[in-house]
Amino acid sequence: MFVLAEMENVTRILPEQFDIKLNDAIAGELNKKLANKVVLDVGLCIALFDITKLQDSFIFPGDGSSHTRVTFRYIVFRPFIEEILLGKIRCCSEEGVHVSLGFFDDIIIPPTALQHPSRFDETEQAWVWEYETGEGKHDLFMDAGETIRFRVTAESFKETCPTQPQQNMMKVENADVSNEAKVPYTLTGSINEPGLGLLSWWEN
Repeated sequence: MFVLAEMENVTRILPEQFDIKLNDAIAGELNKKLANKVVLDVGLCIALFDITKLQDSFIFPGDGSSHTRVTFRYIVFRPFIEEILLGKIRCCSEEGVHVSLGFFDDIIIPPTALQHPSRFDETEQAWVWEYETGEGKHDLFMDAGETIRFRVTAESFKETCPTQPQQNMMKVENADVSNEAKVPYTLTGSINEPGLGLLSWWEN
């Protein structure tokens, strides 16, 4: 679920931080810049693990700050495909079951990846597994707040840098749903196999 990603950055330290040890000042700046941010094709950054290399620092004319090229390792959330995770159901919609890990919410289990047969209950706003028993079908609801075990089947990264801000500002009044903010990193899950789904389903 968590990996170490090696990165490189030129870190700027302001003059008022010169009394702090360089490693500590750089660590603070890296965490300020990266913690809880998604790096494209890398994952969700959690915290600095260590600094592996510091090159010479430079002060450029007209800028009293120091600039140091640093190589470091960062703890990143990026589960591997087929990894099994535990989360909680945030909500359900016709698009599927939306799952949260507490620190990461952009996980969806689409209808095709639910236990079969399943249906969406409009009244309860929940997906329901129509579990077959010897006495007929038994409805097992996937309610918000329930703990769910799922398999990661896909991941998606999207570039979210703003483009043409002036033009976008002029079209705000005519914006539609397609212009909503992009989610930079999403996971797709599956529960359509024995042992996956709500933990309560498999308890003796």
